[in-house]
Amino acid sequence: MRLRLTPRDTSFFDLFAVTAEHLITGANLLAELLGADRAGRIALGEQLAHVEHLADESTHAIMHRLNKTFVTPFDRDDIYNLASALDDCMDYMEEAGDLIVLYKLDELPDQVSEQVQVLQRAAELTADAMPRLRSMADLPPYWVEVNRLENQADKVHRKLLGQMFDEISDPIHLMKLKEVVEKLEDAADAFETVANTVETIALKES
Repeated sequence: MRLRLTPRDTSFFDLFAVTAEHLITGANLLAELLGADRAGRIALGEQLAHVEHLADESTHAIMHRLNKTFVTPFDRDDIYNLASALDDCMDYMEEAGDLIVLYKLDELPDQVSEQVQVLQRAAELTADAMPRLRSMADLPPYWVEVNRLENQADKVHRKLLGQMFDEISDPIHLMKLKEVVEKLEDAADAFETVANTVETIALKES
């Protein structure tokens, strides 16, 4: 660990932890939304939008703190990149849930649930990892597992697309469902970006 002779603003660690907790809530709401009826989905979609708003507030707080802080706990660009990637995770999950509601997609393939289960696990791992940024301890298993999950998500995504194009004859329904599936894949990619950013930070600080 590099020796620092000036005090650091450690509030960033708390803000990252808060943001990551919102990801768990968002992923779990998205999972609930899949199994709900149309009225339930509308209510859950509103809750998901609220959590996305809370996550945005956390991201804005990080950016505000970054602009006001002279000595940061690690590289300023890495703080910005990590905050942005965490924000992307929530944005994509909220978009997917919103599209399911807007498009009135009553029937969803089983693999959509598999996609969301990956996001739930990635969110849990991310929230568990954020507090460890203080010490940079025991982080490698986190980014290894998130990368494995992203590979799993890729396989589910490809299989699902093949099934959709093979089985869905209505082009409008296919287009709507494909947009949801792509947003879920984007969310999995965003979680991997978070993990890769954490790896970069840990390597620089070691």
